[in-house]
Amino acid sequence: MANLSVVGSSEIPSGIEIRGPERAGRDEILTPDALAFVAAIERKFGDERRALLSRRNDIQERLDHGARPDFLAGTEDIRNGDWKIGEIPKDLLDRRVEITGPVERKMIINALNCGANVFMADFEDSLAPSWHNVIDGQINLRDAVNRTITFDDEKRGKHYDLGDKTAVLIVRPRGWHLEDVHLVIDGNKASASFVDFGLYLFHNAKTLLSQGSGPYFYIPKLENHLEARLWNEVFVFAQEHLGLPKGTIKVTVLIETILAAFEMDEILFELRDHIVGLNCGRWDYIFSFIKKFRNKAEFMLPDRADVTMTRHFLQSYSLLLIKTCHRRGAYAMGGMAAQIPIRGDEEANAAAMEKVRADKEREASNGHDGTWVAHPGLVAIAKAEFDKYMPGINQLDVLRDDVSISADDLLKVPEGPITEKGLRQNLNVGIQYTAAWLAGLGCVPLNNLMEDAATAEISRAQLWQWRAHAAKLDDGRVLDDKLIRATMYEELSAISASSHDSLFDEAQLQAARDLFETLIFAPELSEFLTIPAYARLVAEPA
Repeated sequence: MANLSVVGSSEIPSGIEIRGPERAGRDEILTPDALAFVAAIERKFGDERRALLSRRNDIQERLDHGARPDFLAGTEDIRNGDWKIGEIPKDLLDRRVEITGPVERKMIINALNCGANVFMADFEDSLAPSWHNVIDGQINLRDAVNRTITFDDEKRGKHYDLGDKTAVLIVRPRGWHLEDVHLVIDGNKASASFVDFGLYLFHNAKTLLSQGSGPYFYIPKLENHLEARLWNEVFVFAQEHLGLPKGTIKVTVLIETILAAFEMDEILFELRDHIVGLNCGRWDYIFSFIKKFRNKAEFMLPDRADVTMTRHFLQSYSLLLIKTCHRRGAYAMGGMAAQIPIRGDEEANAAAMEKVRADKEREASNGHDGTWVAHPGLVAIAKAEFDKYMPGINQLDVLRDDVSISADDLLKVPEGPITEKGLRQNLNVGIQYTAAWLAGLGCVPLNNLMEDAATAEISRAQLWQWRAHAAKLDDGRVLDDKLIRATMYEELSAISASSHDSLFDEAQLQAARDLFETLIFAPELSEFLTIPAYARLVAEPA
């Protein structure tokens, strides 16, 4: 990766290095002013971000030594207060169906056109963050905001452009824990969160406002209200820097960590001038549950397929989110339906679509204000259920005063077997997804589900936990190194024999196997798969 000293014909601001390769259109995104804006955010808030990440480690150590999460004693006045969040923009009042996907050009066009109310364009779990993917994503979003985005599929002879009516655009930057090796500021790798957020805001905020919309974001993987407070300070600073009124930026926070579930009121309070809602990020939430209690055998989960939203700890989390949000005038967004239509098998497709319908009926009847889908083919199913239970634009009047959720409810471990099928699923899907990620794909169709990084995170964390505590399969066999390795190599043979050419090659499959094996058999559970995977991704031509 070459160090570059100019952007187009202009010098890069002092203290900034671009270590990513050239890319068509890159200089239109990495302008001197845009770089200076990102650098200003990094310089003001980078140390605090790193301190908060260190605090996560301290909390994990306390959990490892027997502490249990609970609602905070020091913020009881916030939970008991009668405050509300600020005004919600007009174009975010009806969010009954949201579709998500990476910031890939054709995906953006199809998602904006598909009939969903909102499209969440994702730099995070559904994007493999090579430099080209990140820069192309910013170019694609700028063109989408300006309504100039088009795409020509030469193989299929199809032309794509935007229709007259499109979904509202929300952008998800990468999480606090990730840094971007391609942009170095004063000797430090820039926060990936600040890169994604800063570049999108700088280039698009005023255009969006002129169109009657605004700069809207989903914020991922927060663990506590102090992290929300830092984001709020970033928003205030960024708005002042760009001459935007306070409250211009609007965000929805994903509650996708077990610790954040205990601080939902506090997160809403810290972001009250900028937040519009919370979202049930169910897959990362399950991963977080495994990760935070990794060293406790009594917290082992059964097969991933059995950990559904109807289980007590997940149902409790969903209901608490609805009750908390509606009390504060905030939207309570439901979780992802990852199914994709199954072509050529009507019976299997009907069964999959019924799962989607039942999931969306549960969310809508419980009081959620909207939901997520991963494929345009699910929009109509989700919309029908929310239309049935939510004839208005939201369900803020559904206060759920009947709901009372305790710490024990949120921490109740579901019962169920650990099976050979579950072992194989974790190995097969986890390795395949990681191989595709290393090939530059972050959103991958596997076994009739649209998978993102959370799938691989659950898979490898669960395998590590099962092995660490010598879990037994339902047939009595112990999940030891010999059994896991033997099963892994059987699954690798099956993957190699399958048709995966469009997703990854054999070299990427072997690299994924090596990484997965290292993480499963490590003495300590790594915080995130994507950190060591990123090191391998950027070592190759990006």
